[in-house]
This record gives sequence, structure tokens and C-alpha cells, in this order.
Amino acid sequence: MRRYLKFIILTVVAAAVLWWFGRGLDWASVRAAIGRADWRLIAVAVLIVWTTYFVRALRWRSLLAPLTPSSLRELFAATTVGFSAVFLIGRAGEVVRPTFLPLRDPRVRPAAAFVTIGVERIYDMVAVVVLFAVNLIWFRAPGGGDAVAYARVRQAGIILLIVAAVGIFALVVFKRYSRQVIKWCEARLERAPRLVKRAGGLLTHLLEQVAGALSVLVSARELALTVGLTALLWGIIAVANWLVLRAFGLPFGATETLFVLGWALVGSLVPTPGGAAGAFHAATAAGLIFLGVPREEAAAISIVLHLVVFAPAVVFGLYYFLRSDVSFARLRGLASGEARGDDKARDDDADATLAERASAQT
Repeated sequence: MRRYLKFIILTVVAAAVLWWFGRGLDWASVRAAIGRADWRLIAVAVLIVWTTYFVRALRWRSLLAPLTPSSLRELFAATTVGFSAVFLIGRAGEVVRPTFLPLRDPRVRPAAAFVTIGVERIYDMVAVVVLFAVNLIWFRAPGGGDAVAYARVRQAGIILLIVAAVGIFALVVFKRYSRQVIKWCEARLERAPRLVKRAGGLLTHLLEQVAGALSVLVSARELALTVGLTALLWGIIAVANWLVLRAFGLPFGATETLFVLGWALVGSLVPTPGGAAGAFHAATAAGLIFLGVPREEAAAISIVLHLVVFAPAVVFGLYYFLRSDVSFARLRGLASGEARGDDKARDDDADATLAERASAQT
């Protein structure tokens, strides 16, 4: 019941944001802008987005390698099913991918799937922040514009880059001393008041999850490979975004494309159904308007870009899901934890698996 209520609330939020996004727009001009777009370039962008799921599957296999063998075909299937779920029901669908894989490939334990997805999130978060921050430092909007605003944008880029560097350093240090840090936190919480102890327990649980995720990276070779695949992934995504912008006749280069991509990614973090519907459109359009794109044209681009970024997974996702013997009820039960046990059991399982693989490598 709680899950359904959350979904209903997020759907209402998405509808409200979409209404806010669309209010006052001249929809005849929006349709005309979409009609003038070069659909050949958009079709190429869709094909390029499809390749990102293959790259994600390759990276996932690399992250799983220290834990368990896995099939690239099943990883690709789970990736497309998972991103289809994100498009249909929002960020809540992220659990579908690590849940679906063990059903397709019994060699992969649920604990390993969830742990490696955690590593992926760290990789993507760091990559996006670094990419966006470095781009902001040299950002120059076309056509002049407000020099003060652009100076503030570059300052924000420097701040983000510093934050990203500090975050990476903190993760490296935490990976080395995670056991000591967690034990220190638990010792301090033993005599704390119940409310503080409960909040601290959530913190230590989160630290355990992060430590388990980082423990997958047991060699420099794996780190280099996964970092390289992450760079390739976001390079491909940037090219797809650039093609959509060029399809609408915008003379944007790499700098402007990365600027718009950064705004779009901020909008995509909102966990509304439909692949961050509403928030993605509003954030992307805001970035385009900042660059001097007319409001109706910015709205048209954000609509098409949303479909290009999120919808292609549905083609493969539905194919693999319908060909599998997994029912919606079974998948929902696994995603909610009914079939894989509580979080503590999962984390214990992950820690045991990671320790076993790490000792085998040494």
C-alpha cells in the first residue's frame, strides 16, 4: 500500500510539473519546431543511445568479474529491462535491473548485483560532476550575453570540480579505512539516546553499503577498465545529445552540449514516473533558454530529447521481459525484498562474497 501511495504522489508531482512546464506555451509553435527537426539525425541519436546499454553491460560485467562470472547477453537484457522500468515508473524502477539479472543468470547472486549497481552509481555521479564542472570552467555562451551570469557559471564549475576532487579523495580514504570508521561509529552510538542511535544506525548501514560497493574494486586493472568504460559511456551520451540539438538547427558545439546535458541530468534525478517526466523537460528547457534558445523551441527540444534518452530501452526491454518466464508479481516481490530477505541479510551475504573473492585474488 505504501509503494502504491508513493507512486500516486510522484505521478501527481509529475503532472503538476508538466502543467507548470506547459503553461503559457504556444503549442502550435512547439509542434512546428518539432516538425522542422531533422529526423534523420534524431534516428541516428536513437541508435547511438542503444549502444550505451551495451557499454553499460560491459561495465557491469567488469564490476561483477571479481565476484562472479556473468553472461554479457543477460547483462544487456537486464540493463534494458531496468532502464525500461525507469522510463515507465521512474527512479523506483532502478531496483528492477539488479533484481532481474539473477533471474536470468543464476550464477549471479542478488547481493553481487546490488553491490555492483552501487558502484555504478558512484562512477556515474563522479563522471557527471567532473564532466559538467570542467566544462563550466571554459564555458562561453554564444552571442555574448550577461557577462556577470557567465562568470558565476564558471565559478560554480570551479566549486563543483573542487567538491568532486574532495569526494574522490574521501572515497579512496574511506575504502582503505572503512572497517575502522564503521567500528568507531558503532562504538560511539552504543551509549547514545535511542533517537540518535536509530539515526546513527541508518548512517552506519549506509557506510556499510558504500564499503561493500567499493570493495569490488580490488585491482588497478579493473579500476582502469571501468573508468575507461564510464568515460566512453558519457562520451556516447554527449554525442547523442549533440545530434538532437543539431537536428533542431542549433549551432552548438561540445561546450554548449555538455552545458545542456548537465541541466538535463539534474532534472532526471527527480524520481517521477515517465523517466523524470516534467522535471527533465523543465530543467532541459531552462538550460536551453539560458543559452538564448526561444522558449517554444526549447520546449520542443526537451520533449524530443527526453524520448531519445529514455524511450529506446523499452524496445529491447519489453522484448527480453516478455521472452522471460518472470511475472510482474514475482519481479515486484523480489524488488520489494520479499524474496531476497531483509537488507541486513543481503549486506552480510555481500560482505561474505566480497571477502571470499578478495582473498582468492590475493
